[in-house]
Amino acid sequence: MSTTAPIGRLSRPITGRTVLIYFVSFFGIIFAMNFYMVRVAISSFSGVETESAYKAGLTFKNDVAAAQAQDARHWSVEASLQRRDAPSLIVTARDAQGQTLTGLAPEIRLAHPTDKRRDVPLELVELTPGQFKSLTPMPEGQWDLVIDLKRETETVFRSKSRISL
Repeated sequence: MSTTAPIGRLSRPITGRTVLIYFVSFFGIIFAMNFYMVRVAISSFSGVETESAYKAGLTFKNDVAAAQAQDARHWSVEASLQRRDAPSLIVTARDAQGQTLTGLAPEIRLAHPTDKRRDVPLELVELTPGQFKSLTPMPEGQWDLVIDLKRETETVFRSKSRISL
């Protein structure tokens, strides 16, 4: 006589202990992945425009008044990109009569649209009164060109434009 052994695995009875181990393992993996994903999301996000929306709201009236004062000056501030060996930016500031503006301290930067940590402040040299040229290498991509012109400590002109390099 021949005896044949069953082919395949022997089935084990499902006990309360087995169900508990599967249950704890399943939710442990879910919680660990959620913890990891939340940690990565919090540590990598820096696209916040303002640190405190409440403080920004308090200064809104001042920002509106500064924008109205800027419009009343009728200044013309032009930025042109020269693409020779290395791209460079030339910014020219003129008053309402077309005369170049003097005594201005520019603060110009390329702001990354989604990641504040990738912003590039531009180092500038004054070519002629009211005309500035960037010395900083300009990276390719989509950027927000932020131009702030200051006279002493007061910002007298502010502009933000999307550019593609």
